[in-house]
Order: sequence, then C-alpha cells, then structure tokens
Amino acid sequence: MATVNNPYTWGTGRRKTAVARVRIREGTGQYLVNGLPVDEYFNTETERADARAPIHVADLGGRLDVFVNVGGSGKSAQAGAVMLGLGRALSAYRTDLEPQLRDHGFLTRDARMVERKKYGHKKARRSYQFSKR
Repeated sequence: MATVNNPYTWGTGRRKTAVARVRIREGTGQYLVNGLPVDEYFNTETERADARAPIHVADLGGRLDVFVNVGGSGKSAQAGAVMLGLGRALSAYRTDLEPQLRDHGFLTRDARMVERKKYGHKKARRSYQFSKR
C-alpha cells in the first residue's frame, strides 16, 4: 500500500527471462516503460494491448501513473511481464480488484520456460543427423 512517505505501490512480473518492476501512483494517466511512453517502447499493437490490459479491466485509465523498468528476453515476453507486474501492483493498490484481475488471468504467472539443451543433441530435443551408410 502507498503511504505518506512513499506514494508508490509496487508489483513484480516475470515471463520467460524478462523481469518487470512496476510502480503505480495516483496521477494523470502517464505510462512510461524504461523512460519511454508505452506506445514508443512496444512496437506491435498486441504488446501495447497486453501492457495496458490490467488498467483497462480495472477501469483506472486516466487516474494512475505507471512507471515500469523491464529487461531480459524479447519484447513480447517483456509485455507479458509488465502485464503480470501491473496486475500485482493494482491488486496491492486496491484489494477489491483482485477477483476481477484473477478472472482475466493477470495474477497468474506463466511458468513456461525454455527447455535446456542436452549433451549429444543439437538443441533441447533435436539430434544430429544419423545415417547407417
């Protein structure tokens, strides 16, 4: 929860190897990702929609300022990490939003990760070509 000394509410989101640290506070609707507006940072409309989805569902569009630091992985996984972090921050900011956010899947971590490479194989499951001749 936000206090008098610290007006921010924090949320951390992860997806693949991307990590997003999200801070929200009451404000005018400013949304910055790594110092850039969200529309400049995320290129595709799908990534922009993913990053904005929790605020849209909570219907808090122009009332919160969102500041995100995100790194690791690619842009799509970063958008998923931002979505989870923003969902967690909104849940901590207003606990009455938690059922609504959970129903839309914004509080569930996607546990899928890249499978490790095995020895004797080219990739995780792909083997080298084999011929008996």
